[in-house]
Amino acid sequence: MSTESQRAGAALPVSEQEVVGLLSDLIRIDTSNPTHPERPAAEWVAEKLHEVGIACELIDAAPGRTSVVARLPGRDSSRPALLVQGHLDVVPADAAGWSVPPFSGEVTDGWVWGRGAVDMKNMDAMVLAVVRDWARRGLAPDRDLVLAFVADEENGGHFGSRYLVEHHAEVFADCTEAIGEVGGFSVDLNDRARLYLIQTAEKGISWLRLRATSSAGHGSMLHDANAVTRLAGAVSRIGEHEFPLVISDGDRELLDAVAEICGIDWDPADPVECLSRLGPLARVVGASLRNTANPTMLAAGERVNVVPSRAEATIDARFVPGGEDALLGEIDRLMGPGIEREVLHSAVSVQTSFEGALIDAMAAALRAEDPLARAVPYTFSGGTDAKAFSTLGIRCFGFSPLMLPRGFDFASVFHGVDERVPIAALEFGVRVLGRLLATA
Repeated sequence: MSTESQRAGAALPVSEQEVVGLLSDLIRIDTSNPTHPERPAAEWVAEKLHEVGIACELIDAAPGRTSVVARLPGRDSSRPALLVQGHLDVVPADAAGWSVPPFSGEVTDGWVWGRGAVDMKNMDAMVLAVVRDWARRGLAPDRDLVLAFVADEENGGHFGSRYLVEHHAEVFADCTEAIGEVGGFSVDLNDRARLYLIQTAEKGISWLRLRATSSAGHGSMLHDANAVTRLAGAVSRIGEHEFPLVISDGDRELLDAVAEICGIDWDPADPVECLSRLGPLARVVGASLRNTANPTMLAAGERVNVVPSRAEATIDARFVPGGEDALLGEIDRLMGPGIEREVLHSAVSVQTSFEGALIDAMAAALRAEDPLARAVPYTFSGGTDAKAFSTLGIRCFGFSPLMLPRGFDFASVFHGVDERVPIAALEFGVRVLGRLLATA
């Protein structure tokens, strides 16, 4: 529906009317990972599907760690199915500092507030609004859709997407493409064009533990080998190191579009000026252009007057697609002698091309609702359930469409205080998803 018709007082379609209530209700179900299992939210989703006659299955990876899967038959079931996936869990939220209680689902001043409003119960609510509307009207998508509302994304997917892939791969056997988080959101550059970033890649993960050992001793003595000193040097070198730029074809297409729209030149050896035009999102995109390694935790000693025999640190390392060996090799060099490295957790990088009928359909659905829309690819610096689903050979895209207000720091509300999403953005997302899923 156009903005003009809304201003004229035309009633919103049912799907747009109910998306706000769906999201608000879902936010009120606290699914903070790992203290609040997803089962209540999964049962709520199943109820919303059953209300309109959509059959679904609840799958438990462990007590309370529940995912929901459903299949919507398409008009042409000979085509490969499209996976539409979103997670039900959220990160914890400390109410201190929030403008509203984080699990209130409060709707005020044109926004829906609460933990999960953008990560990623908004997508869950938009998908539910679309398919419930179709079911009521007897409509069907062009091809089969597999819906997956999964558990445990915020803690690696062991009880969610990874469990489903390892134990229920048959559910996704004919899926060749998928959409999920984090992409399809807008970035205003000027009054002539609005970029919509579609995630086509995401960095891999390598969480590391570094360990230094030495002989314990009295704090008053001289110590040529001090585990804390050795570890601190390694952590400092790693934390201060800037890895080289690695600009993929997708990254280049995004930066070329920014430069063209803004009327500037950009230097592949120094894209800072081009990145700055993205505003707060520059931190996210900038982090996707190189490997990163951030020290996150330190542990050593029990008493101030005892030199400990062991000191440990953890490193959150992320690598660009194809960059794992280079990342670990550089970390080994920076560690120096006398440091052991242990991999605590690793996850693959994800990458696919920005081409094909699905990409064309995404771009067309965006333009139909926003004439200024220009779809571009980007690499996400974090991780999503695409890591698991991609191992089945599924091409995974981040596409949870939202038209955001100019100046809104979208990246800061992910896992942040006062997480919220504009109602108008949700309504826009429902319209875009409805167009895309009906015909893609």
